[in-house]
Amino acid sequence: MNNLVFYLFSPALVVSQLGETITFQSLRTLWFMPVNILLTFIIGSILAWILIKITKTPPHLQGLVTGCCSAGNLGNLLLIIVPAVCMESNSPFGDSTICSINGTTYASLSMAVGAIYIWTYVYIIMRIYADKSAEDTGTNQSISDSESYNALLSRKNSGPSGCSKEDELPLTISEEKSVNKFTEKINLKMVFAPATIAAIFGFIIGIVSPIRKLMIGDSAPLRVIDRILAVRNIFLPIIGIGIVKGAHHFGMVESDSLYQFILLLQFALPPAMTVGVIAQLFEAGEGECSVIMLWSYALSALSLTLWSTFYMWLLQ
Repeated sequence: MNNLVFYLFSPALVVSQLGETITFQSLRTLWFMPVNILLTFIIGSILAWILIKITKTPPHLQGLVTGCCSAGNLGNLLLIIVPAVCMESNSPFGDSTICSINGTTYASLSMAVGAIYIWTYVYIIMRIYADKSAEDTGTNQSISDSESYNALLSRKNSGPSGCSKEDELPLTISEEKSVNKFTEKINLKMVFAPATIAAIFGFIIGIVSPIRKLMIGDSAPLRVIDRILAVRNIFLPIIGIGIVKGAHHFGMVESDSLYQFILLLQFALPPAMTVGVIAQLFEAGEGECSVIMLWSYALSALSLTLWSTFYMWLLQ
């Protein structure tokens, strides 16, 4: 499915939207948008690097953290939000028809440029981190295998202790049949009900020390989630206000309020779903990525509403 999205669905969506809305004249007037999107990626990467140093993120999650902090959902969400805002009766962006046409153009360009940056900039960064993590894991595994091999040699040389190989017999046929009959009589679906599974996982998380350290405590790797949420929902939007207002002050951005609104909104979007696709391609942090996306998009329902309202008030 990931290959289908990568090679077919995403390119088809980009081509169809750009072919209908983008012209040479619009590219001349919207030149700052690719620069603005690049700034969101660069600033997000810098904040992610600071976050990694502060939280001491595990190596196999560093690429995921960088991707989530740098790449926002620059396509799908804007294609939903902008037309919805334009169709409101009291929209601050003027006539709804003109607003929808211009908004679709801006959102399509944002989606296209964002896709290019994600599959070049973010993809390369996550690949570098994934390769580095794989090398470290391979080195540790080779050391562990060497230690295990030496331990087996020492056991072989020391001889058996307490029992011979003849004493270690497998299950007899009658015992195996008894086990099979016992499992057939038990309704596994009733035993492993959702509540039972949840209780089992709760005990495992609480009892098994490595899992507990992973999920519970100030130094737990998964506690990096709230820092990612802070980067994408607090720090990036605030920085974006200064960048867009500064660009408008120096004449790099026109006075079109809808255009400025989209430029500002690009700093406040949740992480791009493509980051999850890249994480699955490299098999690095897939479970953690699911948790990050869950909380990011759950919180974005509130944060996007607040930031959109504030941006509209700011542009009046």
